[in-house]
Amino acid sequence: MALFTGSYQPEDTIFLLKPLQLEMVDVAAKEQLIQSGQRHYSEMLAPERAPEPRYLQLFEALTDRYAGRLAAEIMALARYLAESRPQQLTLVSLARAGTPIGALLARALRQWGRSDARHYSISIIRDRGMDENALKFILRSEGRDPGGLAFVDGWTAKGVITEELHQAVRRWNRQQPEQLDEALHVVSDIGGTAEVAATYADYAMPSGILNATVSGLTSRSILNAAIGPDDFHGCVFYSQFASCDHSNRFLDQVTAHFPAVEPGIVRRNREERQERRRAMTDFLARLHGLYQISDRNFVKPGVAEATRVLLRRVPGRLLLRDSSHPDVEHLHWLAQEKQVPITVDSTMPIQATALIKDLL
Repeated sequence: MALFTGSYQPEDTIFLLKPLQLEMVDVAAKEQLIQSGQRHYSEMLAPERAPEPRYLQLFEALTDRYAGRLAAEIMALARYLAESRPQQLTLVSLARAGTPIGALLARALRQWGRSDARHYSISIIRDRGMDENALKFILRSEGRDPGGLAFVDGWTAKGVITEELHQAVRRWNRQQPEQLDEALHVVSDIGGTAEVAATYADYAMPSGILNATVSGLTSRSILNAAIGPDDFHGCVFYSQFASCDHSNRFLDQVTAHFPAVEPGIVRRNREERQERRRAMTDFLARLHGLYQISDRNFVKPGVAEATRVLLRRVPGRLLLRDSSHPDVEHLHWLAQEKQVPITVDSTMPIQATALIKDLL
């Protein structure tokens, strides 16, 4: 079977996803179907578009601003993984927010002398779990050591995917002979739910503000009637965006900083994480009361999650802690384009939050 790598090099990323041809649903119709319960979000996609020139300028500015910081954080995570997993090391990133991070970690681990490291990106879907066919392929067809497998994502927010991962791994461990570590490794743990993180800060990680064009030209994962019982979860490959693909260039820009950065210490303190978690929980409770939000899925905290809402959903409001901060300039641009009202809340524990518009 020919493995799918999107627009990445095979040594950086192997997607365990099934490329599909999919009829797209416009954003408003998709939102209506999700909110009415007629369709699960994983069953359909709204069409993506190539980034506007001005938006790409903002992406490039953020990359210039944060490539060195991200390189240091990636190297810190890589050092931790290299030292804590003497077994053959396998990175399993959660597509697609985790994909660029997994690719960077694979490069960083080679810098730490771990030529055995390999990176696969697989699907995990809220309420539907992780792609067990992908795990079986990694462990049985590829023969990777289960003791060296590490789950990777870009960031946490409310912790929904963290909990989905934990439940999926526990279910796997009850039913399968290979026992896996459920720990999640992320760059930014703003929700205080990941076992291992480089930072708790909410900042504009550049890979979080683009879609396919920084993720190997792949869509988010799909689980619908086109996926058979033996298939990997699906995706769409956007070959039409090849001329504006920044996936490999972004990896190169961050990797260029590896030799010069001083890796930090990863955050693993349970009390520190619980404090971060309490701050996020209290903040979310306040938002639910203030804006009378009926569905927890309508609140998307953090710069990256707010960006996703403005790019892919029907936003109702954008909340910013500091409207003049350079990390939210791209959010201003998107909000203006979609005529989304902006509220400044200086008491937020994070930089930004987006509220999805209730259409029912």
